[in-house]
Amino acid sequence: MKIPSVEEAKSFLAEAETANPGLWVQHSKNTALAARLIAERIQDPDPEVSYVLGLLHDIGRREGRFHIRHLIDGYRFLSDLGYEDAARISLTHSFPIANLDAYMGERDCSHEELLFLEEFVSSVEFNKYDRLIQLCDVISAPSGFCLMEKRLVDVALRYGINVITTSVWKARFQIMADFDDELGQSVYSILPGIIEGTFGEEFLHD
Repeated sequence: MKIPSVEEAKSFLAEAETANPGLWVQHSKNTALAARLIAERIQDPDPEVSYVLGLLHDIGRREGRFHIRHLIDGYRFLSDLGYEDAARISLTHSFPIANLDAYMGERDCSHEELLFLEEFVSSVEFNKYDRLIQLCDVISAPSGFCLMEKRLVDVALRYGINVITTSVWKARFQIMADFDDELGQSVYSILPGIIEGTFGEEFLHD
């Protein structure tokens, strides 16, 4: 696959953090860790590849605080370096279904960029790595791993919902169910700190 090494990916993320510090960096690290933990326990995805893709799925945020544009920026950054498979994840990680409206943030890119993204999303056939990062992205908060419901509600409260939100949520839960089946146990059971990440440290002391 055309992806950077783990050390290169870490270097790209560190450089991006310098350019645009924020909670997104720790979110990316947690996404990578979740992807590796899951991949280590099932047959198909390579754990190291999964880890790299998790680290870089939001690398477009290196350009600043943007919404849908960060997908395009990440794709361009990694494509220009020849890492086409990693670049793909920059686009696919936000779309559990092949519909541009699955992304609820602002359309802060050019008309031409939006057309490119719409064409890509409508024609893509998601592979195992796409699905793995789509899952890990939505169960990995900056503070740690959490129940998917917490992240879905958080996004809905910030950006609202639309006519396909229910379909998007169903698709996300189906992706998790598919990985649960492969693991032979809940994804949550192999991720540390689910209670703390979902409810906060104070929950443990109530």
